This record gives sequence, C-alpha cells and structure tokens, in this order.
Amino acid sequence: MRIYLPVTLLDVDLAGTSGAVEVERAHAVTPALRELFPDEDDEGLEYAAQLAAADDSLELLGRTADAPRLRAVLSADVDDAAVTVLDEDVPSVVALSAPVPWTAVVCALVDEPAAADDVVAALTQDEEAVERLDDRDLLWYDATELQTIPR
Repeated sequence: MRIYLPVTLLDVDLAGTSGAVEVERAHAVTPALRELFPDEDDEGLEYAAQLAAADDSLELLGRTADAPRLRAVLSADVDDAAVTVLDEDVPSVVALSAPVPWTAVVCALVDEPAAADDVVAALTQDEEAVERLDDRDLLWYDATELQTIPR
C-alpha cells in the first residue's frame, strides 16, 4: 500500500541516519476517501491523500521550531497489514503498526524554498498564506535525492 507520511525536513535527516521513519499518523487511499470522491481515479485519490499529509506537515512545523519552514511528505510502500484505517474526520488517515523502514521510502514531496515565507505566515494563522500554500505544488524528489533537498 502506498502511504504518505507527514514529516519535517529534520525528520528526513533523522530517518536517513536511523534507518526508519516514525509518525503519529499517515495518509493513504482509504475506503472513506474513495467514498468521498467516487468519480476520482487512483491518481487523484493519491493526490488527495498527499495533500492531507502536507496539511499535517504544516501542523508538525508549528510544533518544531528548529525545522526548515517547508512542508514535507514522504511517500512509502508498505504491506497492507502494517496499516490500520482510522475513523476520523479526515478520511485518508491511517495508523501504522511500526516505523516505516527507510528502504520503503519511494520519494519526498517538499515545498520549494520560496514557499518558506508563506509557511511562516500560515503558522501565524494568516489565511491568505494558507490559501497560497494550497495553490502550490510540492516538488518531487527521488529517494536517492532526499539528503540533498534544498532548504
């Protein structure tokens, strides 16, 4: 199953050293997400799960003062048995039974450095900054590029 892990760039650095990624919750294409968007194809549903993870990354940044001010999402492939769908307000939320091995990470999706000002403003509840972030696409980095993501 493809999952989307909301992280900070500090988490990316730590995971590269420790060999695993541990998150409070992740996102995936769940039955509830499919039900919410019945006309959406798999790619669109994965994008919705990725966006939900980006929102969680922003929340993480609010609790991690020393992290670079860029939203980050790791995409990983894990066994279905490692994922439990949660019944929460966000239909893509899942729990993981164990940390995700670094080797399962396929790519990262990260804000471009120019988004940092909007991230800072969004963390102060600036709704216009939140809207600008919602309009931004996260940049894609292959798993082999994770240690070289611009900050």
